[in-house]
Amino acid sequence: MPMQPWFPDAKLGIFVHYGIYAVDGVPESWAFYTGEVPRDRYMRQLHGFTASRYDPRTWADLFVRAGARYAVLTARHHDGVALWDTAHGDLDVVRRTPAGRDLITSHADALRERDLKVGLYYSHSDWNHPDYASVIHPDPPHHDHVDSNPYVVPKDGVEDPEAWARYLTYRDGQVTELVERFRPDLLWFDGEWERSEAQWRIPELARRILAINPQTVLNARMLSHGDYATPEQGLPVRAPKGPWELCLTVNDSWGYRHTDDRHKTVGMLVRYFAETIGMGGNLLLDVGPREDGTVTEPQAQRLTGLGTWIARHSDAVYGTVAGLPPGHHHGASTLSKDGRTLFLTCFDAPREHVAVRGLRTPVKRVSVVGSGAELGHTSSGGLHEVPGMTWIDAPAPGDVDPYATVLALELDGELDLYRGSGRV
Repeated sequence: MPMQPWFPDAKLGIFVHYGIYAVDGVPESWAFYTGEVPRDRYMRQLHGFTASRYDPRTWADLFVRAGARYAVLTARHHDGVALWDTAHGDLDVVRRTPAGRDLITSHADALRERDLKVGLYYSHSDWNHPDYASVIHPDPPHHDHVDSNPYVVPKDGVEDPEAWARYLTYRDGQVTELVERFRPDLLWFDGEWERSEAQWRIPELARRILAINPQTVLNARMLSHGDYATPEQGLPVRAPKGPWELCLTVNDSWGYRHTDDRHKTVGMLVRYFAETIGMGGNLLLDVGPREDGTVTEPQAQRLTGLGTWIARHSDAVYGTVAGLPPGHHHGASTLSKDGRTLFLTCFDAPREHVAVRGLRTPVKRVSVVGSGAELGHTSSGGLHEVPGMTWIDAPAPGDVDPYATVLALELDGELDLYRGSGRV
């Protein structure tokens, strides 16, 4: 099925890791998996999860200010704790925590009120389910102790196919609930590395989802049935093939950790964002609310700061596609969908000139996005089929953005680039 057009047009999404792990501020699910925290202590966080100040409309307003077009909430992480009143098992915040209510319905409603697309995260794996550690990956990856962790593999290596079948019934039942009740525009799966595609019965699960809502976007952790790639925490040097999304934390943690104050600056986030969309991807920027449901001020400030930059440069963000390949401009770039306006991002204040190589299409006009100031431009050199260098006058100091300055090049026709090696 072709990618839903809203996804590549969205550019920015907000990832929200919200769950009981915020009570003690420990790594989400991984804290007991790795032994950092005993499992019984981890699960005692259920008693402290109140969601007492949980206000999805406040979240949605913040996401809109950030410039996002969608948000993804952790409906159930690897710890198995569901944020809704599931009929499959009883490990959910409705029955087992002081929050005492479904947290997803109001979240989805608040997003849709602000015209944001609804994404829900769901982990294939559940390290708390009694039937999960019942089979062994036929070719386990060499990380995370997938072939030895007691929460993943059966005791003494003896498989139990009947237990695994029960687990899949549970997993399929919860996913069906999410799709039928909340009609998410996107399902963001995780945990896929712990089993093979055949063991997960991925084709059957995809058919189940799409039979209910054929427009559901699925991420790459649905393996061969995923619609887009999901690199994580590191900007790729080369863009993945097809649609993709970089998921990135604002600080160093996915969920709330009161000890983590290593927040990326607004300038860093602008650079991550500009480079990601310049390579044709989306940025999925993660925040970790406190257990009461409030987003910390440092994280909110950074989302708002990024959103201020996006709003000032919206012409170079929305309605664009990937820009120039490496080597033509020293910075990120995007291109209008009609191919007639090229947007150059300069992360440092331009000095004297901004240069563009290999531009065959004549430039009609250059201006600074945000201020509208027009800049002079000329070209020099060139021989036969090799175009000359395009030189753009540096903007005045008052037109330079503190994080990244964007120049709009209005072209006399669709973009045409020279990609050769010159006359040799």
